[in-house]
Amino acid sequence: MEIACLDLEGVLFGEIWINFAERTGIEILKLTTRDIPDYDVLMRQRISILKENRLGLPDIQAVINQMEPLDGAKEFIAWLRKRYQVAILSDTFYEFATPLMEKLDYPMLICHHLTVDSNNMVTDYALRQRDSKREAVKAFKQLNYRVIATGDSYNDTTMLSEAHVGILYCPPDNVIAEFPQFPVTRNYDQLREAFLKTQSSLDFGF
Repeated sequence: MEIACLDLEGVLFGEIWINFAERTGIEILKLTTRDIPDYDVLMRQRISILKENRLGLPDIQAVINQMEPLDGAKEFIAWLRKRYQVAILSDTFYEFATPLMEKLDYPMLICHHLTVDSNNMVTDYALRQRDSKREAVKAFKQLNYRVIATGDSYNDTTMLSEAHVGILYCPPDNVIAEFPQFPVTRNYDQLREAFLKTQSSLDFGF
Protein backbone atom coordinates (compact mmCIF):
# COMPACT_ATOMS: atom_id res chain seq x y z
CA MET A 1 0.00 0.00 0.00
CA GLU A 2 1.28 3.46 -0.91
CA ILE A 3 0.57 6.75 0.79
CA ALA A 4 1.05 10.21 -0.68
CA CYS A 5 2.12 12.86 1.83
CA LEU A 6 1.67 16.43 0.63
CA ASP A 7 2.43 19.81 2.08
CA LEU A 8 -0.57 22.16 2.10
CA GLU A 9 0.58 25.71 1.48
CA GLY A 10 2.48 26.21 -1.75
CA VAL A 11 1.31 22.82 -3.07
CA LEU A 12 -2.49 22.86 -2.79
CA PHE A 13 -3.27 26.38 -1.52
CA GLY A 14 -1.47 29.68 -1.55
CA GLU A 15 0.41 30.74 1.56
CA ILE A 16 -1.95 31.76 4.35
CA TRP A 17 0.43 34.30 5.86
CA ILE A 18 1.15 35.88 2.48
CA ASN A 19 -2.57 36.27 1.82
CA PHE A 20 -3.01 37.79 5.26
CA ALA A 21 -0.04 40.13 4.71
CA GLU A 22 -1.53 41.34 1.44
CA ARG A 23 -4.86 42.00 3.13
CA THR A 24 -3.32 43.89 6.07
CA GLY A 25 -0.45 45.57 4.22
CA ILE A 26 2.10 44.23 6.74
CA GLU A 27 4.91 43.21 4.40
CA ILE A 28 7.02 41.35 6.96
CA LEU A 29 4.21 38.79 7.38
CA LYS A 30 4.98 37.63 3.85
CA LEU A 31 8.07 35.81 5.11
CA THR A 32 7.66 32.01 5.16
CA THR A 33 9.89 28.99 5.68
CA ARG A 34 11.18 29.65 2.17
CA ASP A 35 12.84 32.72 3.71
CA ILE A 36 13.39 31.72 7.37
CA PRO A 37 14.12 27.98 7.75
CA ASP A 38 13.88 28.08 11.56
CA TYR A 39 10.16 27.61 12.16
CA ASP A 40 10.25 28.76 15.78
CA VAL A 41 11.99 32.01 14.87
CA LEU A 42 9.43 32.59 12.13
CA MET A 43 6.41 31.90 14.37
CA ARG A 44 7.69 34.03 17.27
CA GLN A 45 8.11 36.88 14.83
CA ARG A 46 4.59 36.42 13.46
CA ILE A 47 2.99 36.30 16.93
CA SER A 48 4.85 39.46 17.95
CA ILE A 49 3.67 41.30 14.85
CA LEU A 50 0.06 40.22 15.44
CA LYS A 51 0.25 41.55 19.00
CA GLU A 52 1.80 44.86 17.89
CA ASN A 53 -0.98 45.36 15.35
CA ARG A 54 -3.81 44.07 17.58
CA LEU A 55 -4.76 41.40 15.08
CA GLY A 56 -6.42 38.25 16.38
CA LEU A 57 -7.37 34.81 15.16
CA PRO A 58 -10.74 35.96 13.69
CA ASP A 59 -8.89 38.48 11.50
CA ILE A 60 -6.77 35.70 10.02
CA GLN A 61 -9.70 33.30 9.69
CA ALA A 62 -11.68 35.90 7.75
CA VAL A 63 -8.94 35.90 5.11
CA ILE A 64 -8.59 32.11 5.12
CA ASN A 65 -12.33 31.63 4.54
CA GLN A 66 -11.96 33.44 1.23
CA MET A 67 -9.02 31.34 0.00
CA GLU A 68 -9.56 28.75 -2.72
CA PRO A 69 -7.37 25.83 -3.83
CA LEU A 70 -4.71 26.59 -6.40
CA ASP A 71 -5.91 26.08 -9.97
CA GLY A 72 -6.02 22.35 -10.59
CA ALA A 73 -5.35 21.37 -6.96
CA LYS A 74 -8.76 19.86 -6.26
CA GLU A 75 -8.65 17.81 -9.45
CA PHE A 76 -5.13 16.64 -8.61
CA ILE A 77 -6.16 15.50 -5.13
CA ALA A 78 -9.15 13.64 -6.60
CA TRP A 79 -6.81 11.90 -9.07
CA LEU A 80 -4.35 11.06 -6.30
CA ARG A 81 -6.99 9.62 -3.95
CA LYS A 82 -8.03 7.08 -6.58
CA ARG A 83 -4.49 5.67 -6.56
CA TYR A 84 -3.06 6.31 -3.08
CA GLN A 85 -3.96 6.94 0.49
CA VAL A 86 -3.46 10.69 0.95
CA ALA A 87 -2.26 12.63 3.99
CA ILE A 88 -1.71 16.38 4.22
CA LEU A 89 1.32 17.05 6.43
CA SER A 90 1.51 20.74 7.24
CA ASP A 91 3.19 23.15 9.63
CA THR A 92 0.03 25.22 9.74
CA PHE A 93 -2.61 24.94 12.46
CA TYR A 94 -6.01 23.30 12.74
CA GLU A 95 -7.44 26.72 13.63
CA PHE A 96 -6.34 27.86 10.16
CA ALA A 97 -6.58 24.83 7.92
CA THR A 98 -9.79 23.06 8.95
CA PRO A 99 -12.04 25.18 6.66
CA LEU A 100 -9.63 24.61 3.78
CA MET A 101 -10.04 20.84 4.04
CA GLU A 102 -13.71 21.13 3.08
CA LYS A 103 -12.59 22.61 -0.23
CA LEU A 104 -10.46 19.51 -0.88
CA ASP A 105 -13.17 17.01 0.16
CA TYR A 106 -11.59 16.31 3.57
CA PRO A 107 -8.28 14.49 3.13
CA MET A 108 -6.42 13.51 6.31
CA LEU A 109 -4.71 16.53 7.88
CA ILE A 110 -1.83 16.37 10.36
CA CYS A 111 -0.69 19.76 11.68
CA HIS A 112 -0.34 21.83 14.88
CA HIS A 113 -2.45 23.93 17.27
CA LEU A 114 -2.49 27.61 18.23
CA THR A 115 -2.90 28.94 21.75
CA VAL A 116 -5.47 31.74 21.85
CA ASP A 117 -6.46 33.89 24.83
CA SER A 118 -9.94 35.04 25.88
CA ASN A 119 -9.67 37.99 23.49
CA ASN A 120 -8.94 35.71 20.53
CA MET A 121 -5.33 36.90 20.40
CA VAL A 122 -2.70 34.35 19.37
CA THR A 123 -0.30 33.96 22.29
CA ASP A 124 1.64 30.83 21.41
CA TYR A 125 1.66 27.68 19.32
CA ALA A 126 1.96 24.00 20.17
CA LEU A 127 3.76 21.62 17.84
CA ARG A 128 2.28 18.16 17.48
CA GLN A 129 5.91 17.11 17.77
CA ARG A 130 9.21 18.48 16.54
CA ASP A 131 9.91 17.80 12.85
CA SER A 132 6.42 16.37 12.67
CA LYS A 133 6.33 15.90 8.90
CA ARG A 134 9.38 13.64 9.00
CA GLU A 135 8.08 11.82 12.07
CA ALA A 136 4.74 11.19 10.35
CA VAL A 137 6.53 9.71 7.33
CA LYS A 138 8.62 7.52 9.65
CA ALA A 139 5.43 6.28 11.33
CA PHE A 140 3.79 5.46 8.00
CA LYS A 141 6.90 3.53 6.96
CA GLN A 142 6.77 1.54 10.19
CA LEU A 143 3.24 0.56 9.18
CA ASN A 144 4.70 -0.78 5.92
CA TYR A 145 3.42 2.05 3.74
CA ARG A 146 5.45 3.06 0.74
CA VAL A 147 5.66 6.84 1.08
CA ILE A 148 5.87 9.42 -1.70
CA ALA A 149 6.16 12.96 -0.34
CA THR A 150 5.73 16.33 -2.04
CA GLY A 151 6.58 19.80 -0.74
CA ASP A 152 7.94 23.14 -1.79
CA SER A 153 10.04 24.58 1.01
CA TYR A 154 12.81 24.13 3.57
CA ASN A 155 10.49 22.68 6.18
CA ASP A 156 9.49 19.92 3.75
CA THR A 157 12.98 18.65 3.01
CA THR A 158 13.30 16.31 6.00
CA MET A 159 9.94 14.79 5.03
CA LEU A 160 11.14 14.36 1.45
CA SER A 161 14.42 12.81 2.64
CA GLU A 162 12.63 10.35 4.93
CA ALA A 163 10.14 9.24 2.26
CA HIS A 164 10.90 6.48 -0.21
CA VAL A 165 10.52 9.13 -2.90
CA GLY A 166 10.59 12.91 -2.40
CA ILE A 167 9.36 15.39 -5.02
CA LEU A 168 9.65 19.18 -4.99
CA TYR A 169 6.70 21.18 -6.30
CA CYS A 170 7.24 24.77 -7.49
CA PRO A 171 10.12 25.36 -5.06
CA PRO A 172 12.17 28.57 -4.90
CA ASP A 173 15.61 28.54 -6.53
CA ASN A 174 17.45 28.48 -3.20
CA VAL A 175 15.74 25.23 -2.18
CA ILE A 176 16.51 23.66 -5.57
CA ALA A 177 20.15 24.65 -5.22
CA GLU A 178 20.48 23.25 -1.70
CA PHE A 179 18.58 20.01 -2.37
CA PRO A 180 19.47 18.90 -5.91
CA GLN A 181 18.68 15.26 -5.07
CA PHE A 182 14.94 15.86 -5.39
CA PRO A 183 13.18 16.03 -8.78
CA VAL A 184 11.47 19.35 -9.45
CA THR A 185 7.92 19.66 -10.81
CA ARG A 186 6.34 22.92 -11.94
CA ASN A 187 2.67 22.03 -12.48
CA TYR A 188 0.17 19.30 -11.59
CA ASP A 189 0.67 17.45 -14.88
CA GLN A 190 4.37 17.10 -14.09
CA LEU A 191 3.53 16.08 -10.53
CA ARG A 192 1.18 13.36 -11.80
CA GLU A 193 3.95 12.04 -14.05
CA ALA A 194 6.39 12.06 -11.13
CA PHE A 195 3.97 10.02 -9.03
CA LEU A 196 3.36 7.55 -11.84
CA LYS A 197 7.11 7.03 -12.25
CA THR A 198 7.39 6.00 -8.60
CA GLN A 199 5.14 3.00 -9.22
CA SER A 200 7.84 1.37 -11.34
CA SER A 201 10.74 2.49 -9.13
CA LEU A 202 9.36 1.27 -5.79
CA ASP A 203 10.09 -2.41 -5.31
CA PHE A 204 9.95 -3.55 -1.72
CA GLY A 205 9.07 -7.22 -2.02
CA PHE A 206 6.15 -7.26 0.38
